[in-house]
Amino acid sequence: MIVGVISDTHGVISKQALEALKGSQLIIHAGDVGDPRVIERLEQIAPVYAVRGNTDRGRWAQGLPMTQVVEVQDMYFFVIHDISMLDLDPKAAGFSAIIYGHSHVPKEEWKDGVLYFNPGSAGPKRFRLPICLGRMEITNGNIDVEIIDLEK
Repeated sequence: MIVGVISDTHGVISKQALEALKGSQLIIHAGDVGDPRVIERLEQIAPVYAVRGNTDRGRWAQGLPMTQVVEVQDMYFFVIHDISMLDLDPKAAGFSAIIYGHSHVPKEEWKDGVLYFNPGSAGPKRFRLPICLGRMEITNGNIDVEIIDLEK
């Protein structure tokens, strides 16, 4: 199964991002969506699970949960925008992955058998940080992660 992972779009969804997400069977948006039309565009590719980020305001954003649990092939992913707000032990809670955003810095880290994955920011350029998103390939309980640079 292919899972597209995107974050910090801040109201912008580029053609490059949409192209990179093609083939995803589901998409996780880790917050700072910025505009409900971003989710609408992503839903044209695959079902979307999104959380609210610190800049998501207004009536439309109230419908986004602060955290979300996504089940993928008998594995559970915990989605949160700002990892500093994580208030649980992921391994003890039975999560295979923590998906987050906020920092705009892409990161793949394994701790105690749990994947901590930030796809970086797919929105407007910020400082010298890359514009990117992530792809996870799940096969037989294994998770392979890729960061996709959208500036190339």
